[in-house]
Amino acid sequence: MPRDVLSYDVLVIGSGLAGLRAALQAEIASNGKARVAVISKLQVMRSHSVAAEGGTSAVLRPEEGDSIELYMWDTIKGGDFLSDQDAVERYCRLMTSEVLFLDHLGLPWERRPDGRIDQRPFGGQSFPRACYAGDKIGFFEMHTLYDNLLRFDNVDFFEEHFVTSLLIRDKTFYGVTAIDMKTGDLRVFLGKAGIIATGGAGQIYKFTTNARTLTGDGYAIAYRAGIPLEDMEFVQFHPTGLVPSGVLITEAARGEGAILLNNKGERFMARYAPNMMELAPRDIVSRAMMTEILEGRGFKDEESGMEYILEDMRHIGRDRILRKLNNIRELALRYNKIDIIEQPIPVRPAQHFMMGGVRADIDGKVLYADGTWVKGLWGAGEAANVGVHGANRLGSNGTGVCLVWGRLTGEQAAKYALEHQNDSISVPEDQVEKEEKRIYDGLLHGRGGGENHYKIREELRETMDKYVGIFRDEKGLTIALKKIKELKERFKEIYIEDKSLAYNTDLIMAMETQNMLDVAEVIATGALARKESRGAHYRTDYPKRDDQNFLKHTLAVMGPDGSPQLEYVPVKIVYWLPVERKY
Repeated sequence: MPRDVLSYDVLVIGSGLAGLRAALQAEIASNGKARVAVISKLQVMRSHSVAAEGGTSAVLRPEEGDSIELYMWDTIKGGDFLSDQDAVERYCRLMTSEVLFLDHLGLPWERRPDGRIDQRPFGGQSFPRACYAGDKIGFFEMHTLYDNLLRFDNVDFFEEHFVTSLLIRDKTFYGVTAIDMKTGDLRVFLGKAGIIATGGAGQIYKFTTNARTLTGDGYAIAYRAGIPLEDMEFVQFHPTGLVPSGVLITEAARGEGAILLNNKGERFMARYAPNMMELAPRDIVSRAMMTEILEGRGFKDEESGMEYILEDMRHIGRDRILRKLNNIRELALRYNKIDIIEQPIPVRPAQHFMMGGVRADIDGKVLYADGTWVKGLWGAGEAANVGVHGANRLGSNGTGVCLVWGRLTGEQAAKYALEHQNDSISVPEDQVEKEEKRIYDGLLHGRGGGENHYKIREELRETMDKYVGIFRDEKGLTIALKKIKELKERFKEIYIEDKSLAYNTDLIMAMETQNMLDVAEVIATGALARKESRGAHYRTDYPKRDDQNFLKHTLAVMGPDGSPQLEYVPVKIVYWLPVERKY
């Protein structure tokens, strides 16, 4: 079939916070000489980064007692010592300039009376360092970056383009294939450099704060290209997903003073984290809430059957809620018809974030299992694991890592592309033809066996919720893996009803489900093999952290049969040896 071939210097795959920051830095670093393409399956401002609510942390007040070293310690301890400490140091040192950079671009940070940027407390942070703009930080960060990018003629946006594969030859990145969703045609984007910034994979779980579009596409295309996925068993569950919708209730609410109550009216966090209470790290708060529910001290939503805990903000006061938490007040009114000024709201832990991702080094360079660089390819944001979050991300560090590694990868990619500007790149015809056959002959026009891919997706999500959630054990993980493999076999027999090309959401959702199945299998395989409890990965049959055997990163590479093969690499310990984690 006829296809377009478009050539650029830098290809940014994904238009969320990391992608936009990378595109802007590529423009800045090249002084406008690098042609940049931002490729997204969404309209840019619908990327899920706009849903980030609470804040972005940085050290701004050393004179008041904060320090880079304290921020590093909080992050490393919060990650249960699986964080690469050199990456954490780079992150903490660069975040101050990122906050000031956004300030200079015009982001409307909340201010103190003296005009300085205000900061609020966040879970696991021993100092109030989360900079914020009401409870819509992602919205304002995205708008600030996007509005500034629109000033430049050398940055092109390709919205509603679904990237299906990476084009790699001789361990060198050449470009991507993508379906133009408007026409259904396969387009080839050639690039001297590429950045994977596709976000997470929350939709593999049924109860999630993530948008419908977060289906692990970046993970899957890298995995199928022979690139390892690192530490994917570490899945973060945010303590406060609104019941029954799963809509995020920001940690900023607890930062402003919200408390959690069980059905006895007890502020139960005193039993689990007596010092930090509701502002303990997310893994600890989530396990505490689920323990209360499992031991019969939760409430039950009669309509959905979901059990929950109450989050109470009434004591914060009307004026402060309207000024600092107005977005979540509107969400609670819209979805539950509850006014948080007058009533507590029902919440329970919901899948929120992937600590793991495409394997990348401290610079964001994407690596093979042997440590060699996929030349010309970088990763940023939730899509890549650069080593900061470890086994549990601290709240307000997610947006920060998007910004820092967006900046780092955008700068490096632009410089690399200009250095190789005279290199000729030809279309890898064999790879493109293989992808065309897979999509159009295999999926769209294949005879299939009558399997419904929507049903497969729903069964996968129910399986992950039930067996690969906050509490895990060998029996449940084994059941989950068996089910995932069964679903992968059934997927081979799917039939796509819609045979048209223009805006064929049936085809796109089938391809998303295929990506979800691969990612879910990696998560369950890594979780079964990691026989310890660390951060967000909690094994009831191995409830202790095991530094002797598992102070290491998991690498999952797709084997010849399509299943994950696991390898391990050491954690980079530079400053602090692991100690018991208490809050």
